[in-house]
Amino acid sequence: MRPRLERGYVHVYTGNGKGKTTAALGLALRAIGQGYRVFMVQFMKGSKDYGELKAAARYLPDFTIVQSGLETFVDEDNPSPEDVALAQKGMEIARRAVASGEYDLVILDEINVAVDYRLIPLEEVLDLMRNKPAHVELVLTGRYAHPRLMRAADVVTEMVLINHPYYRGAENRRGIDF
Repeated sequence: MRPRLERGYVHVYTGNGKGKTTAALGLALRAIGQGYRVFMVQFMKGSKDYGELKAAARYLPDFTIVQSGLETFVDEDNPSPEDVALAQKGMEIARRAVASGEYDLVILDEINVAVDYRLIPLEEVLDLMRNKPAHVELVLTGRYAHPRLMRAADVVTEMVLINHPYYRGAENRRGIDF
């Protein structure tokens, strides 16, 4: 019989600094190492080139990652109907994963941005936070976390950008940035 968390918390990783998804992935790795099962929904992401997708598929059978987005960036001012539909599909997948009893840690990657871009209603995310099973640890990542999400969370971490090679013209690096 696998272990269960006695009490699962809600985390929000936000801010303009690098490391929100990476922090969630670190938590996932730690949880898997202790025998927990992890589910991640990646909102607004559709590229199969992310290192975490490849690693989970190859090495981590207790880590399921589902993408619910296009490979292209979402236009904040005019999201396509497909962007909205995929985000809402991702939210339904997240609700099922949280309620299933199969997972101990559920990560909603970039959900804060999806809420900010009005792809997902804020109230739906707050409802998920309030009604999650007690044993489920829930992580919300992405810039622009709504103040109400932060107030409702147990753990809030803001990544602050101090410096980044991107501002000196550096490209994203395979295995480090994606």
